[in-house]
Amino acid sequence: MAETISEKNAADHLSLFHLTWPIFLEVFLFMLMGLADTFMLSALSDNAVSGVGAANQYIHIAILILEVVGNGASIVVSQYLGSRRYFEAAKISALAVTMNLCVGLIMSVVFFFGASRLMTMMNLKGEVLIYAQSYLVIIGSFIFLQAIINALAAVIRVHGWTKQTMYVSLGMNVLHVVLNYGLIFGNLGMPELGVKGAAVSSVISRGLAVIVFLWLLYQVMEVRVKLEYYFTYSKEYVRKILNIGLPSAFEQVLYQFCQIIFLYYATYLGAETLAARQYAMNISMFTYLFAIAIGTGTAIIIGRNVGAGKKEEAYHQLWSSVRAAFIFTIIMVVVVTLFRTQLMSVFTDNPEVIAIGASVLVLSILLETGRTMNIVVINSLRASGDARFPVKIGFLSMVCLSVPLGYLLVFVLDWGLIGIWLAISADEWLRAIIVYFRWKSRKWERFALVSPTEQKEAN
Repeated sequence: MAETISEKNAADHLSLFHLTWPIFLEVFLFMLMGLADTFMLSALSDNAVSGVGAANQYIHIAILILEVVGNGASIVVSQYLGSRRYFEAAKISALAVTMNLCVGLIMSVVFFFGASRLMTMMNLKGEVLIYAQSYLVIIGSFIFLQAIINALAAVIRVHGWTKQTMYVSLGMNVLHVVLNYGLIFGNLGMPELGVKGAAVSSVISRGLAVIVFLWLLYQVMEVRVKLEYYFTYSKEYVRKILNIGLPSAFEQVLYQFCQIIFLYYATYLGAETLAARQYAMNISMFTYLFAIAIGTGTAIIIGRNVGAGKKEEAYHQLWSSVRAAFIFTIIMVVVVTLFRTQLMSVFTDNPEVIAIGASVLVLSILLETGRTMNIVVINSLRASGDARFPVKIGFLSMVCLSVPLGYLLVFVLDWGLIGIWLAISADEWLRAIIVYFRWKSRKWERFALVSPTEQKEAN
């Protein structure tokens, strides 16, 4: 029976390529979801894009908080799968869904009643403020749907079912684009809702994705999740999930907090700079797309190896993954740099916006190479159980370095949006160098979540 389960789970035969290509497509499709909003809203106005972009800063932070449980559960489940303790993996999975739903419901209430206040705090004015408020109150009120998706997708993915989660993302994005076309512009017999239509479209597509993910959960588990598991509290499992999830999410919240500060800086540079920032960020996302996919796939493999006590395999896997991620990132950076003006022209015909955006995209070679190293290595550190170290260096680098450096470059040296890009690049490279030496030191090996006694069962 144990051998049959092992074959079904493919724990010993996970390859980076077979895990990564569906993750790549899934992340690509997720980015298209945001790009579709930006592209279609740009047909309304640059102010609509700026407003939605500002509102999404809060949504991104909310999603990162929801990843406390998703990230923590995925790593804990991954290590338990590596040690072939499938009953514990099933109970942790169910508990993760319940925990995230509770957090998501609280967030939905906060966004419903506080959306207007949150957007006013960002120094937005006029049409940009109105668009941002109307978008945030709708999409934020239903953030609990994303909470469920985060938990379910994380658990399904670490079982090696990356292809299935990719298919769900494909369906969700196709539906989202169709609904965007109908609800933003009033096509296909739907009401013309403008910015609100983009938010409603996201809510509907996420709601249907939840249903499909729940079905997938019951297909993938080696031990079937019982209804009672969703209501069974385990102090030990919660502690393990939070010990990984809290530091992981806090590091990402710090990053987004710094991005909000940089957005605040950009509001003083004018509407054109604000719009250029949003378009350039959308284009930049595609340069580190491969790094995200490879980092996620690597984390699954390393989590399994650490859970099984195969630390030597985990150590060498990281270096192979970093090399692969760098190759793909550099190729994308070259493409973006060569066609930066044409890419900006896809979103707007404003020559000033195009010029500002193109000027910062030239810095992609500096920014994205450092970001690639961070994405892959930090994901691997978390998968090994060493989740607190990235938070410590993140605070020092992001908050203590990049934010004041950005202020200096933008307001003292008057470098505009280029100053913001350079400040972010400095942070990425400082953290990249530090995590490189952290992995090389192998200090992460002592943070395994499965005890040596439990690991023996995997060998």
